[in-house]
Amino acid sequence: MTFKVAFMFVAPETDRTTAKTKIVTPIAEVTTIGVQNYDEAEEEALKLVAGGVTAIELCAGFGHEGTARIAKAVKGMALVGVVRFDLHPAFEHQSGDALFS
Repeated sequence: MTFKVAFMFVAPETDRTTAKTKIVTPIAEVTTIGVQNYDEAEEEALKLVAGGVTAIELCAGFGHEGTARIAKAVKGMALVGVVRFDLHPAFEHQSGDALFS
């Protein structure tokens, strides 16, 4: 059985229909997807778990609020992990909460 996991990043002007890749190995299927805000992230997280993803890793662009929104959206259907900066260097040292909430 293949372990399905995902990595999601958030960045302005990201087209989630094209900012998506999937890598398949004998053990794991890893989907990477970009979204432009927390609303899209919630929608994509639900699609991921519907497709069998059991763990979602969020990029450092997701602040505390964004992470909580994804965890709440998937309601325990997937584990939610986070890469942390909180004050992200690509966002002029702001939290994603200030930009995407």
